[in-house]
Amino acid sequence: MDQQIRRYDEELDLDAVARIWQEVGWLSSLDKLPALKTYLAAAHTEVGLLADEAECMVQWAPGTIRYQATDLELCAITGVTTSHIGRKQGFASNMTARALDQGRASGCAVAALGMFEQGFYDLLGFGTATYDHRLTFDPSALMVEHVPYRPPVRITINESADIHQAMAGRMLSHGSVVVAPPGLVEGDIGFGDKPFALGYRDDNGTLTHFIYGDLKGEYGPWRIHAIAYQNNQQLLELLRLMRELSDQIRSVRIMEPVHVQLQALLRNPIRELARSERSDHESSNQSIAWWQLRILDLEASVAARNWVGEPVRFNLTLTDPLEKRLSGSWQGAAGDYTITIGAPSHATRGHTAGLPRLSAGVGSFTRLWFGVMPPSAIAVSDRIDAPDELLAALDDALLLPKPVPGWSF
Repeated sequence: MDQQIRRYDEELDLDAVARIWQEVGWLSSLDKLPALKTYLAAAHTEVGLLADEAECMVQWAPGTIRYQATDLELCAITGVTTSHIGRKQGFASNMTARALDQGRASGCAVAALGMFEQGFYDLLGFGTATYDHRLTFDPSALMVEHVPYRPPVRITINESADIHQAMAGRMLSHGSVVVAPPGLVEGDIGFGDKPFALGYRDDNGTLTHFIYGDLKGEYGPWRIHAIAYQNNQQLLELLRLMRELSDQIRSVRIMEPVHVQLQALLRNPIRELARSERSDHESSNQSIAWWQLRILDLEASVAARNWVGEPVRFNLTLTDPLEKRLSGSWQGAAGDYTITIGAPSHATRGHTAGLPRLSAGVGSFTRLWFGVMPPSAIAVSDRIDAPDELLAALDDALLLPKPVPGWSF
């Protein structure tokens, strides 16, 4: 059967894509079809066809990812799914490579995605990002009594545009992601079975900070999918709100916000782990790297680094598996470069005589450049070849805060 790839057409493809999503467990029922319709129309969606029927869907959306104080243009891969009969045809990899090519042509410097498993997207040059902490705790254990309590406002599914605006305007840090199309948020909320959102608006009615998730049962867990705030005081106010709901909700599950160590605000966190073991509301503190990223535009990514210490210069030999998958004017980020880390930093084509050399794949170099781990640690797990002296210098020059997206995609 011939393989064809084309832009998603709602009239022709919606039912087929809904079938794919049901097959893979992404769509709980056809009652969620309006949410899927909104989601698919919100960004750049393509389908792969077998016998004129959509059997694979890949979507990407524009956005930004923060590097220190610079917002780099982002190609966010927001959906890759293949039907049971469409697998092992090369659809997912070929179409994701097409999405990266389209993102680069649109000016994106970096790509990121949430992975179903580690390994598959490595073949497209992605590298595993940082651990996120997922905590489950009794909200009554939050030690935030000193924070004044205000009654929140209820946020409904019809206010998804306000949620998107608050997410885009939230307090950002290194690695923070903003996905541009509001329709993706509307679709995400529509997929939920029991959406539950509370927050606060300013005097002009603008939603400034909120928490959104779904409530599994009468007593929880309350699984929080998104949290947004503009400053530390607003974050504390949201934590106080969680505490006030503890008269009914017995557990909260949340990806730890980057601006706080939640365990430091919990009463008796270690004893609680043992006390609640094997309960429906078991306390836990888990770490998982659920997302990956890769550089598309090396020059733009390198220029975002501001290092006020002694400049570090080296030759970079970069390999990129996209070279084997793309045939257009851009075939990935592979090549020889001279890298200068300083104020400012820059990358230029070609090597400079006399400089130490670092050789790496684009995924490994992305992990190194974004500060996922110290370069000397990444050299242990990844295929990086560099002198020890250069790795030691890079450990200092690329000492960055942990990159945390703060946005599930």
